[in-house]
Amino acid sequence: MSLYARAKRHVYLMLANTLVGVVFILLSDHFFGHSTIAFAIVIGILFFLNLGIWKFNCPRCGSNLFIWDKWPLPWPNRICTNCKLDLAEVREGPGAD
Repeated sequence: MSLYARAKRHVYLMLANTLVGVVFILLSDHFFGHSTIAFAIVIGILFFLNLGIWKFNCPRCGSNLFIWDKWPLPWPNRICTNCKLDLAEVREGPGAD
């Protein structure tokens, strides 16, 4: 699996977890009349899950796929903004040659 595909999978995982968090907050508000504690729990979990974003770096120059010229992005760069490496072609993980 390419580095870019793994980064996209991380985005989809975060979107799914955000949706689950919103449902949890709405259910908490419906059943308990407030959602402050549920909101704090969801924010903490999403923050913890998103720490993995820092492992998606260009193998050539070390630039992060989710950063463009010091600006964070919601979607990973397919081409490295620093060295112009095509990150969809970079294979990582088991079976990478």
